[in-house]
Amino acid sequence: MILYDYWRSSAAYRVRIALNLKGLEAEHRFVHLRRGEQRTEAHLALNPQGLVPALQLDGGAILTQSLAICEYLDETHPEPPLLPREPVARARVRAFAQAIAAEIHAVQNLKVLNRVKALGHPQEAANAWAHEVIAEGLAACEALLRDQPGPFCFEARPGLADIALVPQLYNARRFGVALEAMPRLLAAEAACRALPAFTLAAPERQADAE
Repeated sequence: MILYDYWRSSAAYRVRIALNLKGLEAEHRFVHLRRGEQRTEAHLALNPQGLVPALQLDGGAILTQSLAICEYLDETHPEPPLLPREPVARARVRAFAQAIAAEIHAVQNLKVLNRVKALGHPQEAANAWAHEVIAEGLAACEALLRDQPGPFCFEARPGLADIALVPQLYNARRFGVALEAMPRLLAAEAACRALPAFTLAAPERQADAE
C-alpha cells in the first residue's frame, strides 16, 4: 500500500493511527500542502478533491476520505476492531467521528482558511475562525462522552472515535484552544498517547515534518 500523506494533515494523521493499530505498513509519499502539491495534475489524478490522504491499495485501487479508509481497513483487517459490534454503539462512535471530521475539521482546514484570507481577511481573522469552530465543536464532543466510562472514548480499547479525536486535539492546541474544561476528551487522549500506535503517528514523528 501507498499512503499519500502530509505530516500536519489531521485527516492523514487518522489513517496513520489506523494503520498502526492494525499492524499494517504502507509506503509514505509526501504531498506538501503548503506548497500546493495537492493541486498538481499528478495528485489530482489520484484524488480529484485535491486532498490528503489517499491510500493506493496493492491492486491499484485508490481510496480517499480518511474515515472511509479507516473503515475499509477495519473491514479487511478486523482485529483489533475499530467499531463496536452492537448497532447503537456503532452508530454513536460513527457520529462522534463524523462530528469531528465533517463538522469541525471540514470548516477549519487549510483550504477553508485560505478562502477566508482570499475574502480579504488577515491571517489573524482566519485563525480566530478556526479557534471558534474547534472550541465549539469540541465542547459538543465533550458532552457526547460524558456518560462513557473510558478510558478511551467509547470502549476499553481505542477505536474510530479516538482516531478522530487525537488529531483534532493536536489542531486545537495549534490554534490556542483552551482544553481545561474538557476533562473527558483529555482523559481519552492520555489513554491513546500511552500507545505506540498513536505516538508513532504523531506529526512531529513523520519524515516530512518541518
